Amino acid sequence: MTKDGGGTDLIPGLDALPGAAAGKPDDSGKPGASGRSSGKSSGRSSGKKGARRPAAELPVARIAVDMSLPHLDRPFDYLVPAELDAKAVPGCRVRVRFAGQLVDGFLLERVAESAHGGKLLFLERVTSPEPVLAPEIATLAREVADRYAGTFADVLRLAVPPRHARVEAEPVDEAAPASPEAPDAGVWREYPAGESFLSALAGGRAPRAVWTALPGPDWTAAIARAAAATLSGGRGALVVVADGRDVARVDAALEAELGEGLHVALTAELGPAERYRRWLAVRRGMARAVVGTRAAMFAPVADLGLVVLWDDGDDVHAEPHAPYPHPRDVLALRAHRSGAGALIGGFTRTTDATQLVETGWAHALAADRNRVRARMPRVRYVGEDAQLARDAAARTARLPNIAFEAARQALETGPVLVQVPRRGYVPGIACGRCRTPAHCQTCQGPLALASSHAAPYCRWCGAIAGDWHCPECGFFQVRALVVGAKRTAEELGRAFPGVPVRTSGRDAVLDRVGPERALVVSTPGAEPPAEGGYPAALLLDGWVLLGRPDLRAGEETLRRWMNAASLVRPQGPVIVAAEGALPAVQALVRWDPVTYAERELAERREVGFPPAARMASLTASPAAIRELLADTRLPDGAEVLGPVPIPVPQSGTEAQEKERALIRVPRAAGPALARALKEAQGVRSARKVTETVRVQIEPLELI
Repeated sequence: MTKDGGGTDLIPGLDALPGAAAGKPDDSGKPGASGRSSGKSSGRSSGKKGARRPAAELPVARIAVDMSLPHLDRPFDYLVPAELDAKAVPGCRVRVRFAGQLVDGFLLERVAESAHGGKLLFLERVTSPEPVLAPEIATLAREVADRYAGTFADVLRLAVPPRHARVEAEPVDEAAPASPEAPDAGVWREYPAGESFLSALAGGRAPRAVWTALPGPDWTAAIARAAAATLSGGRGALVVVADGRDVARVDAALEAELGEGLHVALTAELGPAERYRRWLAVRRGMARAVVGTRAAMFAPVADLGLVVLWDDGDDVHAEPHAPYPHPRDVLALRAHRSGAGALIGGFTRTTDATQLVETGWAHALAADRNRVRARMPRVRYVGEDAQLARDAAARTARLPNIAFEAARQALETGPVLVQVPRRGYVPGIACGRCRTPAHCQTCQGPLALASSHAAPYCRWCGAIAGDWHCPECGFFQVRALVVGAKRTAEELGRAFPGVPVRTSGRDAVLDRVGPERALVVSTPGAEPPAEGGYPAALLLDGWVLLGRPDLRAGEETLRRWMNAASLVRPQGPVIVAAEGALPAVQALVRWDPVTYAERELAERREVGFPPAARMASLTASPAAIRELLADTRLPDGAEVLGPVPIPVPQSGTEAQEKERALIRVPRAAGPALARALKEAQGVRSARKVTETVRVQIEPLELI
């Protein structure tokens, strides 16, 4: 090992980085780990002509290097050269030499001395003097990384958008917009505690509530009114919703409530430059309210006074990038650390939000039952095969008679919403004789049909199976296992001749529909609002949602049903195709998601499942999972479930072998579990292992 060089042999694992030569010292020294005191003479110039000299004051900079290796998840000390003294401000982007490479980083702070006893490297350059990393966001990123067993660098990639030099150079309007006056209660009068919640926000206090919203379109106006009350008290507001359509609706409500200039909307559809421009407006304090999708949970709102999360059970909120933080936890953490109010709302209630109420962290905010009954639709249920239509058209569409009659009557006054759980035409087929599910001969994936005249194809690898024969009985004809939205639209067009049929799904999502008569076939989450509300809604194939092998199947089904039914006019008919004895169906009929969530949480507490307990999932090859578990010092009371094989869709002839193990601990041991997994990942990283184990704290999918 070299003594003064910056070679990768000094830090295990760095020789795996591109361009870092193992055992080769760096001419200018090595980066030192951050510390508390000592060695301020290290790195001083030798007095040679042209040599760089450190800044006269606070010459040591703590740098968060953009490096995701777990065993290097700490800041490193560098010297600030005198020529960069004015530009090297806390929060700015820098370039440093790390193990022989030039890498990006953020300057966290400047101090007088370093605890590193060796020679310190100089900063290579300041990429931009713009302080994009706010101190409170840096602290939040560290806490999120520790909570989710991730690295600081990974969280910063989610929190700070990429730089656009042209946008940073644009002139800045220094005139700060005036705060709005405190609004009246408005739609919050429909909730017994609504006015007091709003007055607390306007008074600078920090009320925290789990909000069960009344059905209808007023939820956007309620959020905007809460944001206005917060801004009137001199603080900022942050609203996180599931998708771009909800962002547009809340954005319009905020503009109507606040006017122009006080808020911005942040979505990926804006493009990198415009999104960075708006993000800078927030960072510079020009925009005091923000609405956006999950990435906006890290928006650097100054003097944060309110965080809002709408529909926290939507799986779109789940972050697909490491360390997979959920906006509900991040916003709750921000509210707790900054003394801000919190509003977690939706038409239904999740067990996670119920846990916040039961622990006393938040209070329930809901309307009284009389008002709920006046605003809710009339829900009726039928079995999947019961009461098939008596006329030929209804039989062709496979609609129960009660659903067919409700749709026919409602079409006289406006559009009818039809929710179908699966997209596509026929996403699942089976043998027409023995009903054996049809699978691809190449990868064993499920076969599907794209249209009535198309050959079967594999949903995993895309291979065409035109010559498919049943491996059990040799029959070649197929039948539908599940009917998709396109097939449903085709059948409804035959059942209701002359009525326009419109579809809304992943390929084309409708933003709104007019008041004219039409059948709107939609997959869950893509239902467009109708002008004046839908006269009726049909919720088909309930068994598909309720029969999913998922711990949250009932909770998620109720959420999707209630979101669709909330678009129906008060007292309008809603027909759900599911057995009436099921708890989720009864909760929909009574419009009582709170009781359902409380019951669900109590049952999970008995069996030890989230959110009553903390869990982590490990996904990798069997050998990698065994190695990680062997290196993990699990806290007391930890229980390892599995590992069990999981299907991995791919086009190869051999399926990649993957397994998933679950680790369960009591809620109080959650931080200890995350810390243990982080340390074990660091050990594997230092050993230069080739396979990474995917570690998720509180994963949405447990089965």
